[in-house]
Amino acid sequence: MGFQYANVLFGLLFGAAFVVLNISVLNRILAPRGNDPARSTTYECGEPAIGSAWVRFDMRFYTVALVFIIFEVEVAFLFPWAVVYNELVVWGGLFAFIEVAVFVAVLGVGLVYVWMKGDLDWVKSTTSQGPPEPAQTPQAPRVEEEPEAVGSGT
Repeated sequence: MGFQYANVLFGLLFGAAFVVLNISVLNRILAPRGNDPARSTTYECGEPAIGSAWVRFDMRFYTVALVFIIFEVEVAFLFPWAVVYNELVVWGGLFAFIEVAVFVAVLGVGLVYVWMKGDLDWVKSTTSQGPPEPAQTPQAPRVEEEPEAVGSGT
């Protein structure tokens, strides 16, 4: 019995090595050589590039993308659970339901944290941000002298 699995494993390893070796050899033979300046330019959907490709992106884009990916993965985890939930009810569906409820609750707590932190606000107020004002030190009152009259002759 184990010998049959060894044959399958050997076949898979041999096939994978064959594919990798052939791709590597064909790449060496068929790949173009030399440095072409067109290869190092930015490609924007066939249109000529305008300006530099090295621009700074606002951190808000990364935050929104990260939150989107987190909830997209949540949906990817919930679909298989929803498909087999009817079968899990037979074996005690309460445990499966509690597992998913805890999973969604953890993600909900994370969403509330990001929301309360203000990372989901596209336009943040600048009143609470910024450096603290310096403390005012008490100063002695200034005494101004009267200016002398010009040309008074005294």
